Amino acid sequence: MARDMGPVLKKCRSLGIEPMVLGIDKKSNRNFARAGKKVSEYGLQLREKQKAKFIYGVLEKPFRNNFEKAAKMKEGTTGDNMLILLELRLDNVMFRLGYGRTRKEARQIVDHKHVLVNGKCVSIPSYKVKAGDVISIKEKYKSAQRYKDILEVTGGRTVPAWLDADHENLTGTVKELPSRDVIDVPVNATLIVELYSK
Repeated sequence: MARDMGPVLKKCRSLGIEPMVLGIDKKSNRNFARAGKKVSEYGLQLREKQKAKFIYGVLEKPFRNNFEKAAKMKEGTTGDNMLILLELRLDNVMFRLGYGRTRKEARQIVDHKHVLVNGKCVSIPSYKVKAGDVISIKEKYKSAQRYKDILEVTGGRTVPAWLDADHENLTGTVKELPSRDVIDVPVNATLIVELYSK
């Protein structure tokens, strides 16, 4: 499986993203020198796409598939729908609930078959959750030190309003589908739509 193994902070600097967006509690001390360079319209659009792909940890093909699904949806704009679809990925929901320090860790937890959706084991990180879904960690892993360590780091994080987390029992519920207003990802989806519409 293809994975992005590059240095994360360097990529954050080049894309102008705060590491906290990825769940990394570090500050990059170096400034990325891009002063004086004029970026073309295509360059801006490409950068927004790279930002979204990097934040959600999605490669080009699944990202494109999400865009095509979003374009077919009858309600809302394509850009907003695409971000909502990315937000509903199981690995992202695990991260948002605070059961993974980063989306990469949440993805690994799903891959390792630690997660149940409505009582059934799901090991596909790109699985789309729906309103009313109950996500939980398997009973045999609940007492693992790993989750105590994770909750120590993520305990202070705010769980989005569209999710409900029960950290005592390591479960979470999708109360409703998110709207674009509650997705705090620093991405201009309109530019991505323009890029794919060429």
